[in-house]
Amino acid sequence: MIEIKNLSKIYNTNYGEFKALEDINITINDGDIFGIIGMSGAGKSTLLRCINLLEKPSSGHVVIDGQDITGFAGSQLLQLRRNIGMVFQRFNLLMQRTVKDNVAFPLEICGVPKADRDKRVAELLELVGLADKANNYPVQLSGGQQQRVAIARALANNPGIILCDEPTSALDSLTTSSLLQLLKEINEKLGVTIVIITHEMSVVNKICNRVAVINDARIIEQGVTKEVFSNPQHEMTKLLLSDLIVVKGGEN
Repeated sequence: MIEIKNLSKIYNTNYGEFKALEDINITINDGDIFGIIGMSGAGKSTLLRCINLLEKPSSGHVVIDGQDITGFAGSQLLQLRRNIGMVFQRFNLLMQRTVKDNVAFPLEICGVPKADRDKRVAELLELVGLADKANNYPVQLSGGQQQRVAIARALANNPGIILCDEPTSALDSLTTSSLLQLLKEINEKLGVTIVIITHEMSVVNKICNRVAVINDARIIEQGVTKEVFSNPQHEMTKLLLSDLIVVKGGEN
């Protein structure tokens, strides 16, 4: 379980203090596919990066499985991040490495023996449907295939949590659907908790069982996805949902 308690993040700029997050309270249960949605600049990415302490909260707490990790540093922080995989918007693959070497990279850093690395990489490439691309380089893959490699890499250390930072925003609609189905299968097969930030309501609608809406650095609404979508309470949620309604209307 991930518990975010009274979390705030303030940046000091040349123009004074900037509040990126203010008094955030969210609980993400084990096995959730949890969506965090909002407009650009609302604070989504900052919130996601606070979960694995890529951003240090200015105040408040991040508690994972009952342990307050907010003050972690050094070896504690390294161990934490091994249990939290991350998938980025632009894939962040190592272009000079093959697919299998990209997936193996986190295992190399952890000192896993080569035979064990090779076995794990083969399992993961099979899982994401890229067993036949092991010796290819990222430049030889489509965007969707590159993101599948990134997902396999995020799973290398058997994490309990995967954080996804706009994982489909660079992909077309068909590729997005395929990738979301893969994430759903991973969640069901492995029991991994997945947190996705996005500005696309359609992504949340397809895959997330629970959702939080963020606007101007604050959570304005959260709950079971179907309930939030069927009865939105905040004007910003209604505005975001209008795009989903237009898409659905266009499909009919």
